[in-house]
Amino acid sequence: MTTVWATIGIYAATLVAVGVISGRGKKSIADVTIGGRQTGAWLAALSYGTAYFSAVMFVGYAGSTGYGFGLWGILVGIANALFGSYFAWAMLARRTRSLTKQHNLQTMPEFLSKRYGSESMKLFSCIVIFIFLIPYSASVYKGLGSISTVLLGIPDTSFMIIIAALSALLLLIGGYKAQARADFVQGIVMFFGVAILVIYILNTRQVGGLSGLAEYAKTAEGLPKLGGKQLVSLVSLILMTSFGTWGLPHMIQKYFGLSDDRQTKRGTIISTVFCVLVAGGGYFIGSLCYSFFTKADMDAMTTKDFIVPSILKEAFTEGAFVTEVLLGIVLILLIAASVSTLCSITLTAASTFSLDFVKTLVPSLKEKSVRLLTQGLCVVFVIISYFVANTQTLILDMMSYSWGIISGSFLAPYVLALYFKWLNRRGAWAGIIGGFIVALPPALCKLLSAGVQNATVTWIASQGPLFACIAMVVSLILCASVSALGNRQENLEFYEEKSEA
Repeated sequence: MTTVWATIGIYAATLVAVGVISGRGKKSIADVTIGGRQTGAWLAALSYGTAYFSAVMFVGYAGSTGYGFGLWGILVGIANALFGSYFAWAMLARRTRSLTKQHNLQTMPEFLSKRYGSESMKLFSCIVIFIFLIPYSASVYKGLGSISTVLLGIPDTSFMIIIAALSALLLLIGGYKAQARADFVQGIVMFFGVAILVIYILNTRQVGGLSGLAEYAKTAEGLPKLGGKQLVSLVSLILMTSFGTWGLPHMIQKYFGLSDDRQTKRGTIISTVFCVLVAGGGYFIGSLCYSFFTKADMDAMTTKDFIVPSILKEAFTEGAFVTEVLLGIVLILLIAASVSTLCSITLTAASTFSLDFVKTLVPSLKEKSVRLLTQGLCVVFVIISYFVANTQTLILDMMSYSWGIISGSFLAPYVLALYFKWLNRRGAWAGIIGGFIVALPPALCKLLSAGVQNATVTWIASQGPLFACIAMVVSLILCASVSALGNRQENLEFYEEKSEA
């Protein structure tokens, strides 16, 4: 395994070098949070894509969807590229960039507060975002832990500590610019790494190339007939992982830093191409699980999170130098995907809390103090996420709790506000509270299941994606309908365009 570790070491050193170089000349909090609004299409698009897909997708989601839906699981990846990337950028990027630059906004809570004229909305949203991004961050660590246990044979806790330290260091020395430039490097690694991995896995003895894939598709495991419950589960997963990104602050913040409208158009294309390969490839690998294992084999695994790492372990034979280099590249792919997501989540949570909570309560706080507080909170967030990751919760569940509650609460008042001037404060609050309440039960039931053995509680705890989808729909309906019944012309000056210098 010497070659594998050497490959990982080179990657880690490269990231640190990028962080040091990018961190030079950092002066303002805007440089730390949104890169001074000077981000180009390539940096923003790859930063968006790498924040979107991590070990959560490659390990947790790909394995679980492959186990439950076979090749149908690829539909999740295709939908992510179409709805989670292309339509998200096409509909949200330009308007978000324009409005946030016009009003000098750096975070989603600031956007909501400025649009709806509510400081309490800002405080509530930043608390929800900080708390419920933690399960998402923890799910990424857990995905990496599964990789280290199966592929490297080292304790998951040790590997998670290494990744936590690397993520914290990258943020401390560089902030947004370091993260975006590191994401560019990691995006290139992911793009070519997934392509190599898909070709390699497809041509393994277990799969048997294109002809073997065709035969696999004819089997009941490869392309199963989906019943009603399975269809609901698959559609829920598709909708949550595709449209859930529309309300996630660490994804939306990628639009804030774009330099101009031309970059948004280019970013749309780049991001979509990236997502087609990475998401499609990731779910494709997971969908081949029945080529490597029987259902009984996978049921015997400690957790479904071990399915994809076990596929990789079976596919790569130890000993040969070339194979070890390929395994090292695959591990770098998974680490790159995860570190970029961790940095994005952590920076968003920390900057939101410092700018929108602490700064609101202590207006006299100087910019330098806010910047230092943001960086300190990054470290605190990383440590808390690490401890949450060591709980016995599936990756898919943790991520769905986070996405469901945050997107269920904020997708409607954010997305609708980009285009509809008649939305008002009451409508926004109705959407936020309604979505929050609907999305909360799975997370609460997960906490209850630790001390209460009840079939209903256990079932609700496992239905995070379904509750997340319902929450987003309920939030949209409430936000629009309550606004329509009240004052339909509130804060119109928010949309008055100003000429850009």
